[in-house]
Amino acid sequence: MQENGALDAAFAAIERHVAIFTDQGRAIDPTTEPGVRPAARWGALPLCSSGKRVTCLVDGDTGWAGGTKWRLLNIDAPEVSRPECPRERLFADQATRRLQALLASGYDLDGDGHDRYGRELVTITLSDGRDAGAVLIAEGLVQPWPNSGNPWCGR
Repeated sequence: MQENGALDAAFAAIERHVAIFTDQGRAIDPTTEPGVRPAARWGALPLCSSGKRVTCLVDGDTGWAGGTKWRLLNIDAPEVSRPECPRERLFADQATRRLQALLASGYDLDGDGHDRYGRELVTITLSDGRDAGAVLIAEGLVQPWPNSGNPWCGR
């Protein structure tokens, strides 16, 4: 996975305040240990509102972490802000609430480049080890990316 500056800065800010452990259970200081960049542990996310977005959830596949906008890798969620039909908005609300519930117990973000809009592409590993995107796909709340149209509006 590729490391990226903006998300690295957000990770660094968190890591200065959190004890990080290797898989052997040995405490490390990621600011001084060479080659170490563990994924950051994040907690519950509020929904984004108007104003400055720092750490919040936009919809079922997009959010902000430490001032960096991210998008879940390999999924497409129904749109909250510009739905093509009323049914899509209902599904968007469900996907957003479900992702918010999944993230409430903690999760790790792992960046993998940027999309054409400059958003950090991320994989989210839940505290129980599951992939958040895979859970949302399995539950029928989002579709794999690249997608084949807008199933929420019957297209």
